[in-house]
Amino acid sequence: MAKQKFYVVWEGFELGIYNSWEECKKYIANYPNAKYKSFKSLTEAKDAFNMGYFGYKKQEGKINPAFLNEIDFNSIAVDAACSGNPGKMEYQGVVTKTKQVLFKKGPFLNGTNNVGEFLALVHALALVKEKKYDISIYSDSKIAISWVKQKKCKTKLKPNAQNEKLFNLIQRAELWLKQNQFSTPILKWETKKWGEIPADFGRK
Repeated sequence: MAKQKFYVVWEGFELGIYNSWEECKKYIANYPNAKYKSFKSLTEAKDAFNMGYFGYKKQEGKINPAFLNEIDFNSIAVDAACSGNPGKMEYQGVVTKTKQVLFKKGPFLNGTNNVGEFLALVHALALVKEKKYDISIYSDSKIAISWVKQKKCKTKLKPNAQNEKLFNLIQRAELWLKQNQFSTPILKWETKKWGEIPADFGRK
């Protein structure tokens, strides 16, 4: 079951915080330049709504300076974005310190955020091994990290004609995990403390 998300609408037919994408969509569909975003907790959503759109965008992605010494900046950060569930999905990996994009894949049709997070992690692991980097990898997804450790993408997404390419990538990723040894540390990005992961797409 997907975790509860909260949706802030800064500009739309009706402003506020909504408990579901279906409710949020009613107030942004066909609204010119609607401004909205999903959050993982009600506290985050309230803080963002109270800042206003431009206030939030100004600080979005900035790491809380109080926790800079906790972060391993010799690392790659990965993230995924998905419009709908399932929906159009893409993923990327960046240099944690500079946000330089190392890879960006997609969009893929009929995917999920968890699948994207999993593929991003495996892509980063393969890159680190190929380039012989001595660095860590950050992900903000506990689910994706657990799937990688189990060497299995345990998605409930069903294969179909639209996502055939995506499932081919999943099979390749699983095969890579089974055939390759790696010692790269996979670390959990603590979003509540540090802010959005540097690889965040900055949108739904």
